Amino acid sequence: MTDTTNPTARAAEQHHQAPLVPVAVAYGDGIGPEIMRATLRVLEAAGARIETHEIEVGESVYLRGVSSGIGEDAWDVLRRTGVLLKAPITTPQGGGYKSLNVTMRKTLGLYANVRPTRALAPFVPTTHPDMDLVIVRENEEDLYAGIEHRQTREVYQCLKIVTRDGCERIVRYAFEYARAHGRKRVTCLTKDNIMKFTDGLFHAVFDEVAAEYPDVAHDHMIIDIGTARVATRPEKFDVIVTLNLYGDILSDVAAEVAGSVGLAGSSNVGLHAAMFEAVHGSAPDIAGRDIANPSGLLNAATLMLTHVGQQDVAATIQNAWLRTLEDGMHTADIAGERTKQVLGTQAFADAVIERLGQTPQVLTAAAAGESGRIRLDVPKKRAPIAKRLVGVDVFLDWDDADRKPDVLGERLSAAATAGLRLTMISNRGVKVWPHGHEETTLTDHWRCRFEGSGDVTNRDVLALLASVEAAGLEFVKTEGLYEFDGKPGYSMGQGQ
Repeated sequence: MTDTTNPTARAAEQHHQAPLVPVAVAYGDGIGPEIMRATLRVLEAAGARIETHEIEVGESVYLRGVSSGIGEDAWDVLRRTGVLLKAPITTPQGGGYKSLNVTMRKTLGLYANVRPTRALAPFVPTTHPDMDLVIVRENEEDLYAGIEHRQTREVYQCLKIVTRDGCERIVRYAFEYARAHGRKRVTCLTKDNIMKFTDGLFHAVFDEVAAEYPDVAHDHMIIDIGTARVATRPEKFDVIVTLNLYGDILSDVAAEVAGSVGLAGSSNVGLHAAMFEAVHGSAPDIAGRDIANPSGLLNAATLMLTHVGQQDVAATIQNAWLRTLEDGMHTADIAGERTKQVLGTQAFADAVIERLGQTPQVLTAAAAGESGRIRLDVPKKRAPIAKRLVGVDVFLDWDDADRKPDVLGERLSAAATAGLRLTMISNRGVKVWPHGHEETTLTDHWRCRFEGSGDVTNRDVLALLASVEAAGLEFVKTEGLYEFDGKPGYSMGQGQ
C-alpha cells in the first residue's frame, strides 16, 4: 500500500510509475536537516520512485545514552529497506563515543566506499579541469577496525587488520566498477614497501584479481607518491582502489583538488545493504543559516538512484545540477568568477528544480543508460594451509631507570626455557639486542622474541610466560610466531 503521507510517494502514484523503492532517510545534525530537505525536494520534483522512511541517528541518540548513536528501531528500518540516504551527523566530543559512520558500515557489511570525483571547470574553480576519477576504498578493515589499547605508561597501540577476503572483495569491486562504467584503468595504492604483510597482501590480491580482467589496464603505486600525483596530476588516474585509511584521506584530497569537498557524494555498498551520504561533516557553525551547499548530498542521492535501478532519474537530476552550475547559480562556498548569483540552500535546490529536463552545454552530460548495480561476489572458500607455531613475541612493560637493553637481555636469557630461547629484543620495532646502537631512542615497551629449535606448543609458551613472571618482568601482550606452508608469517625487527 502506498504511503499517502509521503510527498514522493504521492508524486509517483500520480504519474502511474513503477512500484516505489523503500529508502531509509536520516536527516542528521548541523546542516543535515537543511540539505536533506533540499535534496528530497529535488528528488520529488524529478519523479524519483522512492518511499522514504525517516530514522533518527546521531547526536540526539548519543545524548540519550545510546553510545552507538543508533537505536534498535532504526536498525529494524534499515534491515527492511536495505538502502539509506544519510545526512552528516555530529559525534559529541569526549565520552568515548564511537563513529556512527564506521559502526553502520561495518555492521551492515558495507565493504565498498565509492567516491566519484570530477572537475567542473570553468564553473567551479580548479587547476585540473580534466580530472575525472573514482576512488574505491575498502570500508571495514585496516586501522578502522578500531582495536586500540594502552599497554604502558608511554605506549598506545592500534591494530591494523587486513584480511584476504576483504582485499579480494574490494579489488574485484573496483574492476567490476571499471568494466561497468567504461573505465580503462585501475590503480592500486598501498605502502607495501614498509607494511609487507598487510599492504603486501592487498597488493598481491590486486595482481591476482587483475589477471581476471584483461580488458582493464592496471598498475600499482606506493600511496605517498600516488597521493602526490592525485594532487598534481589527477587527470592521469581513472579508478583507484586502496585500503581504508589511505582511501579516506585520498578522497578528501581529490575532492578539494576538483573544486570543493562540499560537492562530493559517496556510496557505501555491501551484499545486503547500501548507504549514501555526502563526504563532508555536519558543519554546526553554519547550521540554520540557509547557506550550506546541498550538492554533496544531492550527488549521493543520484548514486542511490542509480543503485536502485533509476538511472533515468539520476541522469535527469545530474544534468539539471550541471546546468545550474553552468548558469552561474552557486552557493557561497564555490562562488568565483563564473558566479552570476549566490544562492542559499533552498534557493539552490529551486534552481536545480527549474532546470530539470535541461542538459549542460559545456560540461559532459550524464547518460541515463549507465549501469546500475555492480556484481558483488562472496569470496570462495580456500583450501587448508599448513600452520606451525615456531616461537612467540612477548611484549614487556619495563621501565628500568637506565633502560639498558643488555640488562634486559641478560634477565630474559636467564628466564628462557628449554623449548624457547631469546633471539631478539626490539623497541618501537628497532632491534636493540643483541648488538643494538646507543643512538636508538627507547621507550618502556619492549618486544622480546623467543624462538624454538623444533615444534613449539602453547604449553611451551605458557611455561615461558610463567618463567618471565617469576623473573619479576611484566608482560602486557604476546603474539604467536607462525609459519604458513613453511613461510614466516611475521616480520623481522628493523636492523635485524
